[in-house]
Amino acid sequence: MTVTATSVGQPDRLEPQATPVSRRARLLRPLPAAAAALSGVLLYVSFPPRTLWWLALPAFAVFGWVLRGRSWKAALGLGYLFGLGFLLPLLVWTGVEVGPGPWLALVAIEAVFVAVVGVGVAKVSKLPAWPVWAAALWIAGEAARARAPFRGFPWGKIAFGQADGVFLPLAALGGTPVLGFAVVLSGFGLYEVVRLVLERRRTGEVRRSAATVALLSLAVPFGAALASRTLVSDTAEDGTVTVAAIQGNVPRLGLEFNAQRRAVLDYHARETERLAAEVEAGKVARPDIVLWPENSADVDPFANADAAAVIDKAAKAIGAPISVGGVVERDGRLYNEQILWDPEKGPTQTYDKRQIQPFGEYLPLRSLIGAINSDWTAMVRQDFSRGTKPGVFDMDNARVGLVTCYEAAFDWAVRSEVIDGAQLISVPSNNATFDRSEMTYQQLAMSRVRAVEHSRTVTVPVTSGVSAIIMPDGKITQKTGMFVADSLVQKVPLRSSETPATRLGILPEIALVLVAAGGLGWAIGAGVRAGRGATAQS
Repeated sequence: MTVTATSVGQPDRLEPQATPVSRRARLLRPLPAAAAALSGVLLYVSFPPRTLWWLALPAFAVFGWVLRGRSWKAALGLGYLFGLGFLLPLLVWTGVEVGPGPWLALVAIEAVFVAVVGVGVAKVSKLPAWPVWAAALWIAGEAARARAPFRGFPWGKIAFGQADGVFLPLAALGGTPVLGFAVVLSGFGLYEVVRLVLERRRTGEVRRSAATVALLSLAVPFGAALASRTLVSDTAEDGTVTVAAIQGNVPRLGLEFNAQRRAVLDYHARETERLAAEVEAGKVARPDIVLWPENSADVDPFANADAAAVIDKAAKAIGAPISVGGVVERDGRLYNEQILWDPEKGPTQTYDKRQIQPFGEYLPLRSLIGAINSDWTAMVRQDFSRGTKPGVFDMDNARVGLVTCYEAAFDWAVRSEVIDGAQLISVPSNNATFDRSEMTYQQLAMSRVRAVEHSRTVTVPVTSGVSAIIMPDGKITQKTGMFVADSLVQKVPLRSSETPATRLGILPEIALVLVAAGGLGWAIGAGVRAGRGATAQS
């Protein structure tokens, strides 16, 4: 403090002198921001097509470190940087064919959810057992992101990065919320263990209760995952079925493939007939059911007799019912539809996609977006309508649940098919509009998680790759390359038992959201009481 001169008649006044900021402090000032962004990138690297699932733990450990004890403003910014580091590279495929505008807009919106979670994590970071509250807050953020805006966008759920990880069996216990919670809890627990070790080195002591909670936060998820392995089985409960997944390929990459819809149909019919010839030659087992991808027959077979004839010929050649992905128009409305085509009876059942993709299959805020960029409205000239009922086809002796492409990201859309009696799940997809990006691998990982979650074989027929057959334990037994015509044929188990995750449905997610709310309420209450105490002392 220094004494400064004052005017005559005025008492001397003490003014604080600014403490010089050391060069080291200036250099370290950007460290939390850089660490937040880089830990987000680390989380992205843990996702497919890489098998580095374990990197999610140090990613959340660093995230916990940068948020601990921060003000809400700092936490908001650091959380947003973490979200950008994670989502910018993860979702880059959304701009492959339409330019960076939609990709950047999507990431900017989705990162807001992560930023708000960051504020909550900072708020609870000084509570006892804070990793539990913080991990629950992350799952609450995922729950919100899966529902809004525009009916949600769950892509990037932590569970979807764990298809190769030791935590995967937890999907059968409580679905994606429990699986994701375990991963995030372990990450925050890892940071707490490191923090307490460093504190002990510095002070020579540490609270036993805090050390116990830290170790349990790290160990319990691993133990629960090990115990949950008993829920995972690929045993046939209702016999087996020989399934064929057809990948016909497309004439060209990108959005332009839609300009040759008849060619896409012909490609899938040709690959099916090629497979039929191999069956007749005794090279391949005869399939009981055949699964075509989404958009494999975008020429409406109900309105175009020539398209119907192509499908009918293929079904008769293979001698098995085909689930065909078509675009059909009824009463002036468009539907992304799966059609069950019997070789003798023709079309017998249909399923209309319920979770349609915003900005891909319908355009929210059409007039506003058209005013910004008319090219975007031209790409989605007519909105698709939503289906209203689950789709379970009776194919040969199997009940096949249909989960069309984007729907695989939504917990309810997959569970509803299993509850409705599906013994096998098919995820017909079209990834041709995303070129050779990571999108197809990310979606394939989702299907692997769903296989374990509901203990069902999952088939993934895709127009241009990667198509795959996944066992109920999440293992891929066959897969194709990208942008090649191919078919996969395999005898797979049919199952009808329900996992705890299937029976519980949304309840684990609700429970974790309530835990998050309880922790946040505790932290806010503690802050208010501390503020009152400080006021009383002053």
